[in-house]
Amino acid sequence: MIDRQAVVRRHTVELTEADPSHVLTVGNGDFAFTADITGMQTFTAFHDQAAAQVERRLAVNTATMSTWGWHEMPNPDGFVLDDAMSTYESARGPVRYPDRFDMAAAFGGEVAEEYRAGTWLHLNPHRLDLGRIGLVLRPEAGAAPETDPAALANPRQRLDLWTGVLETAFEYAGHEVRVTTVADPRLARVAFRVESELLADGRAAVAVRFPYASDGFFQTSDWSSPDKHRTELERLGEQACLFGRTLDDARYTVRLDWSRGTIETAGEPHEFALTTPATTLELVTSFAPGNGAELQPGGFAPILDAAAASWRDFWTSGAAIDFAGSTDPRAAELERRVVLSQYLTAVNCSGTTPPQETGLITNSWQGKFHLEMHWWHTAHFAAWGRPELLERSMDWYLSILDSARETARRQHYAGARWPKHVGPDGRESPSDIGALLIWQQPHPLYLLELLHRSGRHRDDLVPRFAELVEETALFMADFVEERDGAYHLPAPLVPAQEFYDAKTTEDPTFELAYWWWGLEIAQLWRERLGKDRDEHWQRIQDGLVKPHQREGLYTAIATEPYLRRDDHPSLLCALGVVPDTPLVDPAVMEATLLDVRDGWQWDTAWGWDFPVMAMTATRLGRPDLAVDALLMDGSKNRYLPTGHTPQIGSLLPIYLPSNGALLAAVSLMAAGWDGAGADCPGFPGDGTWTVRHEGFTPWP
Repeated sequence: MIDRQAVVRRHTVELTEADPSHVLTVGNGDFAFTADITGMQTFTAFHDQAAAQVERRLAVNTATMSTWGWHEMPNPDGFVLDDAMSTYESARGPVRYPDRFDMAAAFGGEVAEEYRAGTWLHLNPHRLDLGRIGLVLRPEAGAAPETDPAALANPRQRLDLWTGVLETAFEYAGHEVRVTTVADPRLARVAFRVESELLADGRAAVAVRFPYASDGFFQTSDWSSPDKHRTELERLGEQACLFGRTLDDARYTVRLDWSRGTIETAGEPHEFALTTPATTLELVTSFAPGNGAELQPGGFAPILDAAAASWRDFWTSGAAIDFAGSTDPRAAELERRVVLSQYLTAVNCSGTTPPQETGLITNSWQGKFHLEMHWWHTAHFAAWGRPELLERSMDWYLSILDSARETARRQHYAGARWPKHVGPDGRESPSDIGALLIWQQPHPLYLLELLHRSGRHRDDLVPRFAELVEETALFMADFVEERDGAYHLPAPLVPAQEFYDAKTTEDPTFELAYWWWGLEIAQLWRERLGKDRDEHWQRIQDGLVKPHQREGLYTAIATEPYLRRDDHPSLLCALGVVPDTPLVDPAVMEATLLDVRDGWQWDTAWGWDFPVMAMTATRLGRPDLAVDALLMDGSKNRYLPTGHTPQIGSLLPIYLPSNGALLAAVSLMAAGWDGAGADCPGFPGDGTWTVRHEGFTPWP
């Protein structure tokens, strides 16, 4: 057996200096608190992404976020989705898509009248930053608060992944400050223990601050609009209080419990200071939607113990992999990425709704879900023997099934069409790309199939999701277009490699294979329900056109310009992410893989593209290429000491699809798939890699 604790703890995160791009997060999938070098949220301006973008440096906000905290700006014009529609011609007649949105307006530009509705609908709702909890440090009592983390001497910060506990120490004004930070494994609350002589003499205190919401593309909060929200303080004796928060129609409540001290309003609106005459302060901060009726007192020690037990259960369940003994010099780095990615996806991607690309750390695209990314965020949970963490977000699809049906009906299709860019209500966001994207459509089918293979609630799973599977497949079957007995994926559509003309693009390689595989999953579920395979679906599967080739290589799409060599090389997904299908020739795909490797503009790729190459190489029997792809040098394939993979500077300093895709690829490389015929098919058998693994579920 693998010594799992040893594997995890040799990749404990340790930081020894303040860096605006280095933040550490504690959380539970539905709630997270992200800290700076103090273990709290002390130096907000130092981590401000908006300022960092102007200064062209990398930074990550320190925010407090949840899956339930959302806000909408006022909508006095009553904009609805119909106000953002354009008409596209298709073989079935005119079809309307909500594409009227001006990207420039989302970055503060002036909004043209024709885009006002689409812009508001795109920017709303947006995820809330629930508040900042940080230290107030003063060189002497009564002095101005410290704003520069460079004033801290000898900072040491350690995130123990095995227990989920963040331990921080530094020196300030000649005294040591120690902070322990931990999140409740079930509830939206975070606990702190602060130890320092500075507390007792008034040079250190705890600040609690609340911002207004932001609808910026990559912003989490607005600190410049104090008149747009309310914070009501209600004291609950001498060691607890409630903050009632109101932002337009959004309301939530925050409860503070502390060991000894006094809470008072501070100099700025929505800011409060907790001071204590003691040298140790324990503080628990709890969050809940609405009036917070369910909020209960909390103590530091019980939360610390519960977190340690929960994380121990996490690491000792499911799969593990150990590269110790490998002579390939890249093995230790791959193991580090694997361990950190498990932690980050558990904290940020295992909640009750699909995650945003930056999880619960900072906002991107207003904090909304990108459903085409849901697979990358969560598929690995099933392969790694933790299917319950995937299952948590699947019921959300049931909650928006009626909305997905309405989208299909509006476009004259049967079944349910899943959106791309959405908030928790399931209403899609206007976009000339997202509204026409199709590769998210089979995702629920694939994710459910992975759950079924894992054995997770198998008897209940099939009937519970039978309607969702049927409606998803009905749309897929109705979306194709028959021409002379062959079935096509017709225009208008946008493929996963997004930069093609939707009005002329047809038969993208990845989506064709995925359509076949999605319909096959739906057929399997019919059989599990005791039904016959659907004859119409079978005709489509048998008649789907094969991906377009040119000079012995697959192209991305079957229409001009056929292939661009930038953005996602998603055509590789047709055999790698998708298992072997009758549509794809492995020999042609291997030639295509080599061509992509040598000729792609890799600086334009994204973090999940490198694991895609590794998965394709693995299924093609090229483990040498798989490892090289997974660890390729590139600006989008670097993992910071925190495990994060910045993509476009401070616009997107965190990109969790990279972490999830890495875990999916490694599980395929280690455990293989049905009929793979060998252990560790994705790692070279030349003796340079020693791979011990346990607990994986093989892929289809």
